[in-house]
Amino acid sequence: MERLYRNSDNWLDELHKRETTLFPPRICSRRLSASQALVQRLGLYGKLNGHQGCVNAISFNSTGELLASGSDDQQIMLWDWAAQKLKLSYQSGHTDNVFQAKFMPFTDDSKIISSAADCQVRLSLRQENGSVETKRLSKHQGRVHSLAIEPGSPYIFYSCGEDGFIQHYDLRSHSATKLFYCSSFAENSRSSSVGLNAMVIDPRNPNYFSVGGGDVYARLYDIRKYQVSASTKEGNPANYFCPRHLIGKDDVRITALAYSNTSELLVSYNDELIYLFQRNMGLGQKFVPPTSEDSPSSPEAQVYSGHRNFRTVKGVNFFGPNDEYVISGSDCGHIFIWKKKSCEVVRMMVGDRQVVNQLESHPLIPILATCGIEKNVKLWSPSSDDITPLPNNVQEIMEGNRQGREDHSRVSFSPDVIMHVLRLHRRQAHVYVERRYNREDSGSDGNDDDDDDEREGYLLGFSDGDPAEDGENARECNIS
Repeated sequence: MERLYRNSDNWLDELHKRETTLFPPRICSRRLSASQALVQRLGLYGKLNGHQGCVNAISFNSTGELLASGSDDQQIMLWDWAAQKLKLSYQSGHTDNVFQAKFMPFTDDSKIISSAADCQVRLSLRQENGSVETKRLSKHQGRVHSLAIEPGSPYIFYSCGEDGFIQHYDLRSHSATKLFYCSSFAENSRSSSVGLNAMVIDPRNPNYFSVGGGDVYARLYDIRKYQVSASTKEGNPANYFCPRHLIGKDDVRITALAYSNTSELLVSYNDELIYLFQRNMGLGQKFVPPTSEDSPSSPEAQVYSGHRNFRTVKGVNFFGPNDEYVISGSDCGHIFIWKKKSCEVVRMMVGDRQVVNQLESHPLIPILATCGIEKNVKLWSPSSDDITPLPNNVQEIMEGNRQGREDHSRVSFSPDVIMHVLRLHRRQAHVYVERRYNREDSGSDGNDDDDDDEREGYLLGFSDGDPAEDGENARECNIS
């Protein structure tokens, strides 16, 4: 008599079934959260204002009651997002842009780990009197872009950075161990490392984690057997993932990774597209990039297109109680939401006047937090009374993003040029701060979140001309 419909689009019908007790409340809640009609009702719930720089990091605690944010201003802020109130703001101890800020689980939200462009990984300890103590746990030889917490552990997490190394942390001993480096395929040599932007742990099997960054290959490691030998720090991947048409390319980089709750791996590429790999789509442990046009035989990954990921390093994520949707920001300022199975764009929202970078889903309910070039965090909830269609100019937006990718693909940048441009950020940031203070001295309001300075935000952008000339004129913000 009772019939369950997966991913029903009729959320009112689902609500009716709950009210008439055909479905238990938990089942109904999860089904409602997965409905396309609910996703199409997502609207702006509010803004969390307080940072004085671009917001690069957002993360909910395990219950979803608190949201942590980190920024170019080196502050970490804890928010009661539902009430849109700031609960705590403190100096992180970092001396450069904060890229990650995460709550350690099962610590009563008293321990927060963070990483930044200053190469440090730090621990913040919230005291009962409201104060916060911070300490440095380790330092990479390059900016630290990603932290990954072992699922369910209040002690264990990992970091990766531009030096290509994976580090392991155990808060019981406040120790950091440099495990191994991610080796490069450059010139058929395994002696150099690949700078890393992203690391994620498989939620179904915490022994496995994937990393990505300075080339096109997402590498899967088994923490139980990750070294080539006891005498080397070179990692030994258990598998590699890459779309067939990108194999052997040297001008594309991975900016973000995400695991679904069924161990599907989502990979987002700089100025390319987003790909979803099933567990059986790897290239194999012994994979070596082909020297000819022939590529290894492997199933084709699902692809999500329409956005553009070029001007900053963007995140990617899943949305929905069973990861029914894929979400990403874009250089056009929109938030893109695709159906995971069909790869169809079902929702586009203006999330920033310039670029949307990071997106985080609430762990229990259909709430989405996003941030970008602007100095705030935006919250999205299914608050609209009507289903919102795609923008009238959706085809123009997507075509503009596609054309930008194709135009840029004709220009080749070496890794040295790319890293040089990214490192211009610190110099540009000092220029920005000096200009803002000069404007304040002349009587303008430097704290206005809608002022002209913000519209000029420092972005990584090329004119598709000479790489060296473009590098000198690049503008960047929160390369995280």
